[in-house]
Parts: sequence; structure tokens; C-alpha cells
Amino acid sequence: MKKIIVTGGLGFIGSNLIRFLIKKNYFVINIDKVSYASNFYNTRDFSNKKNYKFIKLDINNRSKFKKILNLHKPLAIFNLAAETHVDRSIDGPAEFIRSNIVGVFNLLEVFKEYSKKNKKAKLIHISTDEVYGDVLKGRSKETDPYKPSSPYAASKASSDHLVYSYVKTYNLNAVITNCSNNYGPNQHPEKLIPKLIYNIINNKPLPLYGKGENSREWIFVDDHCAALFKVLQNGIKGDFYNIGSNINSSNLNIANQLINIAKKKFKIGKNVKIKFVRDRPGHDLRYALDSKKILSKLKWKSKVNLKKGLENTFNWYFENMKYYTTLKKKDITKRLGIIK
Repeated sequence: MKKIIVTGGLGFIGSNLIRFLIKKNYFVINIDKVSYASNFYNTRDFSNKKNYKFIKLDINNRSKFKKILNLHKPLAIFNLAAETHVDRSIDGPAEFIRSNIVGVFNLLEVFKEYSKKNKKAKLIHISTDEVYGDVLKGRSKETDPYKPSSPYAASKASSDHLVYSYVKTYNLNAVITNCSNNYGPNQHPEKLIPKLIYNIINNKPLPLYGKGENSREWIFVDDHCAALFKVLQNGIKGDFYNIGSNINSSNLNIANQLINIAKKKFKIGKNVKIKFVRDRPGHDLRYALDSKKILSKLKWKSKVNLKKGLENTFNWYFENMKYYTTLKKKDITKRLGIIK
């Protein structure tokens, strides 16, 4: 059975990708350092599968990572090991530099040596649309310059540059993907949609930064996983692929849609009201991707529309309230990213 490594596989996108790959009959090795955003609840439905293995490891540990590669000889690595929350990067950038830049450097060094004997092995580095910065008009193309606004986005931009430099200098078989805002099951409630769902269910106000006008391109996580699989199959070495749905929505619209979904399921509490709060420092107004390249070159496009995706997501959290109990309450409710 062909083996694939997914780093950061206890997280949101990583765990959904592993589920996708297992269904495709790959043997998946999940490497995760087990941080606050890691959650074994995310892997409960496949943790006992014969074609799944979990290894606790920080990708900064070169020697152990090297041993794992040489032992299992994976045909590919999907790198999703990263710190991802913008607000946390404002409060504490150091961990983002260590994980997202130094961690990627160490992964590249190990993969570079591994590739000498396993020339067909492929690295898919998963990044973000936030590297392009504020996009007030149009949609970001793969050839557009990077203008990151937050320490998080800057750390991801740096990691993209590192990966590409190893392609050019060492002829590494690597591909970089930049995806828009993901949503769906297993997402940590520090992020907008699961936080709003938690607050609706628990009769709490719905906090939105500024006036809720910030616009994001939303993609259901299963669509993202399908795109990554296309990149595994046919992605060209050294290429960048934007992965997006072409569906933009304001945070205010997302909140209102979730309220309407909830009303169809139960009588919502009187405290469930939108509350505008102090904006995040350096908050970009709009992200939007041009995904024509992956559509034309790899024949991929998103399938789940926003209305259906939000309904599926709300239903998952509503039916998996135990998920929230696996997290520290302060990680759900505490406001981060305020410069005093």
C-alpha cells in the first residue's frame, strides 16, 4: 500500500485530508507535535484503521523525522504543520517563526536528503491566500507579489519562498498551494465560523471585528482536500496553485446565515445578537483568489456552495458538541490580538 505523510494531521485541514486519503486506500502517517490546536477527536473515526499511523513529532526534530522517512519511504508529504491563527501571531509571533519558517526549513533539509534516493517523492506545501495581503479589487494570481500584513501571513510567505528556493537551488520536487479560508468539521473555534456556531448554541453574543465588512473567500474543507489530491497526482514541480471557491462573503453575512440555519433547528436565545468589537490590528479588508490555473491545468473546481457548506458545518458541530469539551474554554472564548 502506498504511503503518504501528513504533517499537522491532528488539526483541521490535516485531519480532513487524512480521512480523504484513507478513503483513497493510501496508508497515511500522521505527524503532529500535539499543540493546543491538535485534537485527537478529529481522528477518532479512523484512528484504528490498519492504514493509519500516528507519530508524535515536531518537524523541527530532524533526526527523528529523517528516521521516519527512511523507514516508511512515503511517496509524498503534505505539509500542514503550522501555527495558523492571526490573532495569536499578533500576541506572540515567536512561535510562528519557529513553526512556520524554521520548521519548514528543517523539513526541507530532511526531504532534500531523502529525495536523493527517492527521486519521485513529492512535497506539497500548503499555504494561504493571506500572503497576498489586502486585495481591494480583482483576485490574486499566482504571479502577484506577496504583501503579508500579519506576522502569521509573513511567516507563511517566508515558508513559501523557502520551498521555492529549494526547488530552484536543489531541484526539489515540491509544489506550493495557496488556499482561501477553509471551513467545515473539526475546525478550532478560535476561527470565525466554529466560534459563531458555539456562541449561537450557547446563547452568547456574536462578536465581529469592526463593522463585519471584512470579506473572505470561503471554501469547504472537502473541496480543498480534493484539490490537494489533484496536486499530488498532476501538480508540476515548482508551480504555485491558488485554491479557491470564487465565493466571497462578508463576516456579517456569514453570521446572519448561521443565525438563520440555527433558527430552523431550535429557538435561539435572546443573547444571540451580532456585536461589533474593536478591530484586529492590521486587519485586511478583503482576500480573493484567481483559481483559473488549477481549473485549467488540473481540472479541479469547488463543488460545495456556501449555503450547503454552512448547513453541513453547523450540523456537524450541533451533533458533535462533545468536540468543544475537548478544548480549553479560554481557547474558545478569550479575545486575542489586542495591542494595548
